[in-house]
Amino acid sequence: MGGYTLYGAEVSYFTGKARAYLDWRGVAYKEETATEQVYRDIILPNVGWPVIPVMKMPDETIVQDTADIMAEVERREAKAPPAWPEAPLQRFVSELLHLYGDEWLVIPAMHYRWTYNEDWAYAEFGALSAPALSPAEQYEIGRKNGARFKGALPVLGVSDATIPGIETSYEAFLADFSKHLEAHPYLLGGRPSLADFAFYGPLYAHLYRDPASGKLMKRLAPKVADWVERMQAGGKDGDGKLLDGDDIPETLKPILARQMREQWPALVQTSALFEGWAAQAEPGARVPRALGDITIEIEGRRGPAKARSFPLWRLQAALDAYDAMDADTRARADALLERIGGEALKTVRLPARLKRENCQLVLA
Repeated sequence: MGGYTLYGAEVSYFTGKARAYLDWRGVAYKEETATEQVYRDIILPNVGWPVIPVMKMPDETIVQDTADIMAEVERREAKAPPAWPEAPLQRFVSELLHLYGDEWLVIPAMHYRWTYNEDWAYAEFGALSAPALSPAEQYEIGRKNGARFKGALPVLGVSDATIPGIETSYEAFLADFSKHLEAHPYLLGGRPSLADFAFYGPLYAHLYRDPASGKLMKRLAPKVADWVERMQAGGKDGDGKLLDGDDIPETLKPILARQMREQWPALVQTSALFEGWAAQAEPGARVPRALGDITIEIEGRRGPAKARSFPLWRLQAALDAYDAMDADTRARADALLERIGGEALKTVRLPARLKRENCQLVLA
């Protein structure tokens, strides 16, 4: 059997997340660029659509989706400490931040890339796909390949109506995260955990590495840029422990409150559309990537977006962590939810269960 192979790209949001986890976990792996040949020979036959990252396990099993990759490596390696916090309140909060990092920070990440770094991104995509061609030829290929990513902006809700709110919110997020990093080297204490890997995806691959947004981060939030660099180096500094007593840092609460103000209403609308779809679907049916149209609001700016279904999968994991708590821990979680404007999470549940099957999100 071979070792681990990660197929991805430096420019890729979710490849960054997976790579940060693997570097922190300390497993031996190799990373191969997802060229056109890799898509043709490995990704499309095993996954069914063009997506990165994809991981080949030592037994040749192919795993797609960063959380699935991480969970499978955790299972196989059984190393301590675990990436998912063991303490129940910290696990719940890490899943909430996982939802935020994967499925909401994608909005500023994509906005800044395609509004301020477009030509640079085309060159990156072209070099990835056709490394042997000239820069001019790469750029033209990059324009074609990048078109579908740029085309995701309306799906996410990035528009002239929302861009001022997106930029105001992102800069406020940077300020809040900077204050947190003055007190703690990582999101839940002295080492990285699931939430850090989820934040690293957008904050490294798009918002630090892309030139215009990287300059903005380094100017407004040098502590965040420093966190990115420490994560890039494997996240080995700090005392190696999460906060004692299953505590949640006070400095995380403004970030969680922002999540509840901005992301939660979009999830509620999406869940309502999912309920209508699920009522007509059979178990095992593939869930559409978009379930209809919703309206998002960020810093008072409202605009249309698509009801993406995958955030519901990340939300389900957070709700499952909440439901698994004992009474004392749930009382602490409820107090936290009240502080951050997330009281609805105490009682709201998805109208139907989801599961992953053959790299697809399906109705359980």
